[in-house]
Amino acid sequence: MTNSYELLVIGGGSGGLAHAQRAAEYGVKAAVVEHGPLGGTCVNAGCVPKKLMWYAAQHAHGFEHAADYGFDVEVKGHDWAGLKARRNAYIERLNGIYENNLDKRSVTYVKGHARFVDANTVDVDGRRIEADRILIATGGRPSVPDVPGAGFGITSDDFFELEDRPRRVLIAGSGYIAVELAGVFNALGSDVRLVVRRDSVLRDFDPMLGRELMDAMDRDGIDLVTRVVPESVLRTGDGITLYAEDGRKFGPVDCLLWAIGRSPNTGSLDVDKAGVEVDSFGFVPTDRLQRTNVENVFALGDVTGRAALTPVAIAAGRRLADRLYGGMEGRHLEYEIIPTVIFSHPTIGTVGLTESEARATYGDDVRVYKSGFTGMYYALGANKRRSVMKLITAGADERVVGCHVIGEGADEMMQGFAVAIRMGATKKDFDDTVAIHPTSAEELVTMR
Repeated sequence: MTNSYELLVIGGGSGGLAHAQRAAEYGVKAAVVEHGPLGGTCVNAGCVPKKLMWYAAQHAHGFEHAADYGFDVEVKGHDWAGLKARRNAYIERLNGIYENNLDKRSVTYVKGHARFVDANTVDVDGRRIEADRILIATGGRPSVPDVPGAGFGITSDDFFELEDRPRRVLIAGSGYIAVELAGVFNALGSDVRLVVRRDSVLRDFDPMLGRELMDAMDRDGIDLVTRVVPESVLRTGDGITLYAEDGRKFGPVDCLLWAIGRSPNTGSLDVDKAGVEVDSFGFVPTDRLQRTNVENVFALGDVTGRAALTPVAIAAGRRLADRLYGGMEGRHLEYEIIPTVIFSHPTIGTVGLTESEARATYGDDVRVYKSGFTGMYYALGANKRRSVMKLITAGADERVVGCHVIGEGADEMMQGFAVAIRMGATKKDFDDTVAIHPTSAEELVTMR
């Protein structure tokens, strides 16, 4: 097997695979190095298995409302281990599909750990590979706080290894991973407490979303505690206890899960030998064309610290290949107006600027529209959930610059509205669109 390529991709996650395969379609001789299963975080310990667990939680919520629609349903329990086995089998099939896709495009798959030797050479477990261009797409991993006993906790990666559902769960974190896993544990029967460092969850999103989700979590029985700064963790025969800096203690619990952020996978790459610069956290800075400070070395995806979302990495990888090998000069990903969804309960969909970001950018030329209501799904029962929506417009023509939704169906409705907003739709364009009735999404085109 040859050890020389036009392109070498370090990392077999979504972004790296997308770039290698698109490059191969242009006739490039490419290779991918990956030490773990193909698909990266998204396929193995992120989007895909998380969504399957979310579906399980949705079924649990559905059973709660079955009687509202005339069903006499008795739920005798939930087979966590059986769900895990079926979920893992599905993931293994996906791993195989990814490998087959590389083979179909004649992309060489090298299994092992890569380390830079210089800007054109890497060592993969003793094997030297040279390439004209190298892409760093090694992704990230869950962070764990540097406090005594932190190892008694698990991370989101470990969540998918749990053989049984823990009865008492403590989650530390306020981001989307924390609220998503809190919702899954809660719906499937665990007693859940969520502790956050400040006063709310989802602080990087429009504040309306965090407030509404906190209310929904409270109604679901999730105990949310604010202003908790972890100091240490102790494990005894009764379980695991988290101690906070202010003297409070939380526990004992059966499972402590850290969801406090993610760190880049660059520590073992020896990027300094290639002259590649990293920031103080280990992320690889790039310009808008995904270029590092080294001419022939590029980076994309979570390892860059920008918009850590699977579709972002895929889009960046394909655009980079289009520019480098497809003759599309200047082709690149614009990191603005990126839609995203949080698979909480209820779901959240968001795209564009938050209200505070819009006011900082446009000043007094901002107008905000809001709507709050109970979706028709809950019309026949007593246990109801609110949906809340916000449109943010700017300028005399009221161009829509932000759209934020929490409620049933937010995950599916956001894709189409993201297209409209990216195309520069105005509030009048929304108003002139005929509503689809009865749906929750129609509120976005009927707001006044």
